Amino acid sequence: MGFLRITKRDDLPRRKEIMITLLAILLSIVFAGVILLIFGLNPLHIFKEIVLGSVGTELRIKQTIVKAVPLLITSLGIIVAFKMKFWNIGGEGQITMGALGASWVALNLSPDMPAPVMILLMMIAAAVCGGIWAFVPAIFKAKLGTNETIFTLMMNYVAIKFVTYLQYGPWMDPAANGFPKIAMFPDNAVLPSIGGINIGWILAIIATVFIYFFMNHTKLGYEISVVGESIETARYAGMNISKVIIVAMVVSGGLCGITGMIQVSAIEKTLVYGIANNYGFTAIITAWLSKLNAGYALAVCVVFAMLIQGGEYIQIALGVPSAVSDIVQGLVLFFVLGSEFFMRYKVHIGKNAKEVA
Repeated sequence: MGFLRITKRDDLPRRKEIMITLLAILLSIVFAGVILLIFGLNPLHIFKEIVLGSVGTELRIKQTIVKAVPLLITSLGIIVAFKMKFWNIGGEGQITMGALGASWVALNLSPDMPAPVMILLMMIAAAVCGGIWAFVPAIFKAKLGTNETIFTLMMNYVAIKFVTYLQYGPWMDPAANGFPKIAMFPDNAVLPSIGGINIGWILAIIATVFIYFFMNHTKLGYEISVVGESIETARYAGMNISKVIIVAMVVSGGLCGITGMIQVSAIEKTLVYGIANNYGFTAIITAWLSKLNAGYALAVCVVFAMLIQGGEYIQIALGVPSAVSDIVQGLVLFFVLGSEFFMRYKVHIGKNAKEVA
């Protein structure tokens, strides 16, 4: 008999899954503490300052919410694609193209237009542009079976470089004295605020409810899940797989595009290089950690926004590199994804292959 044997588990009870996940998060924090000690830092002090830097004052709480909003909306888009096992790594590009679409509306329509109409048109343009940017790899995947991971990743760079071209070319502000800058938006194209926080948080809540309902209570959401589990089963059931892939990716890209609209309208108030701010990549982490569940994504994105905001705070207040929070994020991802293995498989070790996990 083998010294090591791995067998597939039956479905674990939900309670055990939660316990394993919590244990993985605890281990990630312990290992992050060890790494901080190696670098001569007090882990308890650093962790405390990260928390205080994200929720210690009213202003810091607002900043954390501002960072959670684009991360959550992008994560919801990634969840739709990943649920179908379409590995959409193109969130950055879809956010960028959504920002571009919203910017075109803001810069070309009348500054006298009522603000609600302008904001609505910007949102529609952002969703359409983000959806189109996701449609391209989707149609290639559906019809030609291309590798969506490489395709969507490469389209990120096309979108980012296109913004650079606009900055240095046709969209450069004549009033900027030759500086490669796009003009600021008129006041009616700026997302309004409630209580000092832009209303993107309202859009994020609406999007969360929509995706939860869409994925769990609609025919298309069910078909997305079936295609993700088994294309052969979906084909046997008579589902139009190409249609499911394309529609799901358009929804995914559209949500990422709305993130772009929020970034240009509420944060930068113009289109700039790097407008996606790595939310497209970070959302891949949060989507996985939320187990592709829209409800869980809300909590996960708030925690990650706390890490991002706390990381920025300790860099300024303590002179500690903000990469410390990146270490914590990476370790959480590593251990939680590792825990997925033990949820799905049993490990037997020893001469009689005794079960250990």
